[in-house]
Amino acid sequence: MTLIDLESLARSLGVPSDRFHRFGPGRGKIDPRYLPSPSLGLSPDDSKVSSALYVLVTGMTPTPLGEGKTTTSIGLSMALNRLGLRTVVTIRQPSMGPVFGIKGGGAGGGRSTIEPMDVLNLHLTGDIHAVSSAHNLLASAIDNEFSHSNPLRIDPLSINYPRVVDLNDRPLRKVVIGLGGRANGIPRETEFSIAVSSEVMAILALAKDYSDLSGRLSKITVGANVDGTPVTARDLGVDGAMAALLREAFWPNLMATCEGTPAIVHGSPFANIAHGNSSVIGDWVALSGAQCVVTEAGFGADLGGEKFFDIKSPILGRGPNVAVLVATAKSLRMHGGLAETTAGKPIPEILDSPHPESVDRGCANLRRQIENIRSFGVPVVVAINSHPQDSQEEWDIIRRHAIDAGASDAVVCSHFRDGSEGALALARVVMETAKHHNGQVTPLYRREDSLEDKVTRIVTTMYGAKMASWSDRARKSLVVAKSLGAETMPVCIAKTWASLSHDPALKGDPRGYVFPVTDVRAFTGAGFVTVYAGDVQTMPGLPSRPAFRKIDLSPDGITRGMT
Repeated sequence: MTLIDLESLARSLGVPSDRFHRFGPGRGKIDPRYLPSPSLGLSPDDSKVSSALYVLVTGMTPTPLGEGKTTTSIGLSMALNRLGLRTVVTIRQPSMGPVFGIKGGGAGGGRSTIEPMDVLNLHLTGDIHAVSSAHNLLASAIDNEFSHSNPLRIDPLSINYPRVVDLNDRPLRKVVIGLGGRANGIPRETEFSIAVSSEVMAILALAKDYSDLSGRLSKITVGANVDGTPVTARDLGVDGAMAALLREAFWPNLMATCEGTPAIVHGSPFANIAHGNSSVIGDWVALSGAQCVVTEAGFGADLGGEKFFDIKSPILGRGPNVAVLVATAKSLRMHGGLAETTAGKPIPEILDSPHPESVDRGCANLRRQIENIRSFGVPVVVAINSHPQDSQEEWDIIRRHAIDAGASDAVVCSHFRDGSEGALALARVVMETAKHHNGQVTPLYRREDSLEDKVTRIVTTMYGAKMASWSDRARKSLVVAKSLGAETMPVCIAKTWASLSHDPALKGDPRGYVFPVTDVRAFTGAGFVTVYAGDVQTMPGLPSRPAFRKIDLSPDGITRGMT
């Protein structure tokens, strides 16, 4: 494999030579300080940022079958480049939890990949490790207080700050620390979360510059003292060291696709338990230097898509000109009730054969997700990510439903097999559709709305629920969240990715159910309030057949088995 000259790619994006730093084969970092600083009242060149075409790639409700959002993002970016638009694709860095677990890697697939795939999927430039170190430094600082007379008078029962690791490790969900005597601290129950669910990761992805990064870190709330006063990272005196650990992690990573299109890979927040989008600073770098930017949001339009519009877009200062919604006939067969499967289980053979009737039923989910995007005032193009076993009749059904639901068009793509050639038709429709929208977004709710009203608006508009119900625990935590200023924050709902609802068993387009809110937490550093529904785990477990069993290193140093 011949690697692309990243220095020339960086220059093509307007990055000064002294601001690009090669990190290793196939990857480098962009020091974004050549852009004007928002903390000084300046913004990246507004004319460039606003004039570039901005394409959001999202999807139908995911299934364990895989819909190919990342592959589509990469294939579309390469096709747009081929049509003469200087294009960049921006995606999140994959967490090693899913890489070694069920999902596998996040570098695309087939002939639409970011290379080197193994580098992208394992470590990259160490950003997630830096986030883990910064996060765990704060956790260590909390427990250090108890070993030194607890001068801040922290109530140990109030601490709601876990430790993190970038792996799926089920036994770490609940642990007891401080065992072995007084010299080891005080015994208390705590937990581990996966690193990409960390508030520090969300901050890295949302910060606009170093001042903003430091300010957000200082505001992280970890608990309260015995009087009920919030305790923050600033109170513990650890925020400066945390920022120092993230100095270079804040720099976006530059890679290239298999056809040489620039790829900015930065930020890793999960979309079901965090806001699920690549970094604001990475998109600013891309929008400031390219004619078109293709960015991917995690999971379905109800999760990463909604959070893009309500959390990321206001900070970025603009929305997309068009949204591409990725769907497959195979996944629509499942949503249509043809057969059921769960992550880590064998896929029923019946899902691999054409079945127009189940696709027709499954399109209820497609229609709902199109409507979800349209509620923000953004035009939609459906990308039908084709598979060899699909039928023309199924594609015709999908296109009919898509257009009837308000999509501009639905285009069959073959970028997995054919690279940019297989996405040219999609790229032409995207370019034409994008011309007619200026990137303005219609908010789903107003910032001044109450938290209860914001949640109701999301669950009734996006999820099809008739109302939200609040548990006693949620009501109590709502009061605490409001005392921390959450009333004016955007809402980040943490729920299953496998359904529009809170229940992964409810496929298609469930309607009229009650959406159960189980907990609320204000992330005062990230600047959003997370509302939990159902049993949402922040530390995933490994499946019975984990992906790590297929991965190996050859005698000549080549990583094998990475998907």
